[in-house]
Amino acid sequence: MTISARPDARRNASPYLYGPEAEAIARVLEGGQYGHTDITEEFERRIADFLSVPEAVAVASGTAALHTALLAAGIRPGREVIVPSMTFCATVQAILAVGATPRFVDIDPATLCVSDQLVMDALTDKTAAVMPVLFGGRPIDLSAIQEELDERGIVVIEDAAHAFGSRHDSRRVGANEAVLTCFSFGPIKNLTCGQGGMVIPRTPAEADTIRRIRLLGVVQSQGERANTTSYRVDSFGLRYQLSGLNAAIGLIQLDAFQAAEDTRRHLWRTYRDALAPLDGVTLVALDVDQAVPHLCQVRISHRDAVFAHLRSRDIGVGVHYPPNHTQPAFAAWHRFLPATEQAGQEILSLPFHQHLIRTDIDRVVAALEQALKSVGGS
Repeated sequence: MTISARPDARRNASPYLYGPEAEAIARVLEGGQYGHTDITEEFERRIADFLSVPEAVAVASGTAALHTALLAAGIRPGREVIVPSMTFCATVQAILAVGATPRFVDIDPATLCVSDQLVMDALTDKTAAVMPVLFGGRPIDLSAIQEELDERGIVVIEDAAHAFGSRHDSRRVGANEAVLTCFSFGPIKNLTCGQGGMVIPRTPAEADTIRRIRLLGVVQSQGERANTTSYRVDSFGLRYQLSGLNAAIGLIQLDAFQAAEDTRRHLWRTYRDALAPLDGVTLVALDVDQAVPHLCQVRISHRDAVFAHLRSRDIGVGVHYPPNHTQPAFAAWHRFLPATEQAGQEILSLPFHQHLIRTDIDRVVAALEQALKSVGGS
């Protein structure tokens, strides 16, 4: 058997497996049931216990989590959802999937996240929801405006795709009962299922709604359907269930999550210290004691030239993300967002994954310093 090389700084991101995942998948394969199974439900219970919440509802992806959360919250055509432009396009596509309109909002340039004041400034009489994006793993605190949002009937739906494991003080992201929280367990997330997502509902009714939607509107569970000659479909639904194969991976990942927290925080601190002496480089702020970092990003001048220079030297830099309000698909909802547009020209994502070691980071930082000198950015 050929042993593949360790993923290093040539990769911007890479899944990290702890070892038992393959055996866990094999057990599900041998069991012959590959859809929503008791393994999926065990994963839901374990996530709920980890977050100290009553319920967690597993779905097929982070995008499915956002879509079903919007549906469960009653977001409909003709209403607006406040959302930062600085996010992956999936966030915006989920809003369009329910027929609502994205109202793009600017970001705090220090964190690339929305703030309570930016949200308040963007509210209109059509606002039905606010969708803060916990960019790079940063928790967002909208508690100062939560009462006013509640009075206006505006729901907060967190896009926490980057933020599994992060905390608001002593409480994990997802444990705020005033908001719906959506996680992604995609290939390169802090916890991976290979592909998957999770919604943390506010109420049992929301949980039941999401469960019906994810199973094509069918009321009965898979086990219940096996023991009857019929079943009932009582609502709109989609094939959004999480396979037991994916849930099996997630259970192994959850068992080892403390290692993910520790490693990601250590790598981010290592980058922070290594980057400190460089002129012309601003590390995007993150409270590493609260967040479980998903990205390590810098802001630099001449970003495109530096990007090309580093890629030509096998350094796996990336850009997360090109602003959505400048995309052709979303041109109808363009607004002038100066902080977002400036960030879109300057942000650079450095290689960041759990396979990295100190020598990889030293190599990245040395190459970045040389690139800045070469293109006149320092």
